Amino acid sequence: MGNPEYPATHTTNDLLFDLDPGRLRTPLSYEIVAQSAEEVQDIQNAPAISMGQYLIESEQVKLLTTISIYTQQGESRDQVRLLYMNAAALLIWKAMGKQPTLLGFLHRPPKTALLAFGVPFSE
Repeated sequence: MGNPEYPATHTTNDLLFDLDPGRLRTPLSYEIVAQSAEEVQDIQNAPAISMGQYLIESEQVKLLTTISIYTQQGESRDQVRLLYMNAAALLIWKAMGKQPTLLGFLHRPPKTALLAFGVPFSE
């Protein structure tokens, strides 16, 4: 039982490229996503809770090995939590209907950030 938009021959990588074809072909980097105090109060805004469930329900579990999300405590009410999402994670987050507040990007997450969901950073 698959998604009719994506036939059985359509791979999970095809899904990612369909979402944003140029994004995954850029050098490895992490987008910095700020979450406000209000966003953090909604448990569905925690990728470790909602993203896995989304991938299971949309039959895209194979994408789990492409996701890398780190987290760090922010320093203001508008930035209570900072998420560092790789391109695959950000595309999936947006496909879930999330509208992230993007602050910029880094080549890799800060050493003080903790892996929150997915696979660790590697080069």
